[in-house]
Amino acid sequence: MENNLQCKVVFYLVPNFSMIAFATAIEPMRIANRMLGREHYNWRLASFDGSPVHASNGVVVSVDSNIDQERQRLSTSQRPAIMFLCSGMDVEKVDNKTLFAYLRENKNSGVTVAGLCTAAHLLAAAGLLNGKRCAIHWENMPGFAEKFPKVEVFADLYEIDGNIWTCAGGTAALDMMLSMIARDHGEDLVNRVCEQALTDRVRNPNDRQRLPLRARLGVQNSKVLTIIEFMEANISEPLPLVDIAGYVGLSRRQIERLFHQHMGRSPARYYLEVRLDRARHLLIQSSLPVVDVAIACGFISASHFSKCYREMYGKSPLQER
Repeated sequence: MENNLQCKVVFYLVPNFSMIAFATAIEPMRIANRMLGREHYNWRLASFDGSPVHASNGVVVSVDSNIDQERQRLSTSQRPAIMFLCSGMDVEKVDNKTLFAYLRENKNSGVTVAGLCTAAHLLAAAGLLNGKRCAIHWENMPGFAEKFPKVEVFADLYEIDGNIWTCAGGTAALDMMLSMIARDHGEDLVNRVCEQALTDRVRNPNDRQRLPLRARLGVQNSKVLTIIEFMEANISEPLPLVDIAGYVGLSRRQIERLFHQHMGRSPARYYLEVRLDRARHLLIQSSLPVVDVAIACGFISASHFSKCYREMYGKSPLQER
């Protein structure tokens, strides 16, 4: 399979965009061009007003055009085949109607619209993810799911749903780009790109984002890991410990002993920490009222939630926000 038509690409950079997602999206195309011996992938960078954009790591990136120029090019031969929206930190604070209109105009013009890292949030705000599957970084999933309940969001590396692509950020962008190169030029070129990038495989779209619990927590006891999975899957309506004990075939006393041995605290304390961690993400990533955050994380009242939150983080939920 060989595609000889040049593929024009636009990267639109949102302030505080993720450099790792941007780099692992653009570099596979550069390597592919080098392996092909020609410029199949041709890209340009854009920002809202054409000014350089700060990435979340502080690096400043110059761009080639502004949003008005890109909107005009949609009706010319300079229209891209793919427009990548690159965002990262503080994406929830972006409320730019001109940007949202530009995203819709790309889709309506037949351009594939792709979101890197947290950009699914902006695509959803622009109305492009209704009835679509999407992926977003695991850290942003709680706030995203609360704000856009009608969007099908998954903790996958990337999702390709028609002409809407989304990836979870980080090195997941590399896997999504390699799938594009495979579509355009076949597996042989993908293998050559992988060799150049020193990566030994292309991950599947539905591979896990996060490390398995065993690796993430450094815990080997299968019963403890199963209990933690129950806890993480039941945030808004916490399971009583006696119910969890029944599910895993242990007594409450045995669970208490295992958690003190492997986690250094009681199961009740650990469960509380899991719920407060989810609450912290919701406070930072969403505009939900504190009482709604409390309910979403299994607290019976805002006052009890605030008390627990202050004890855990040394500040109130409102101060966190």
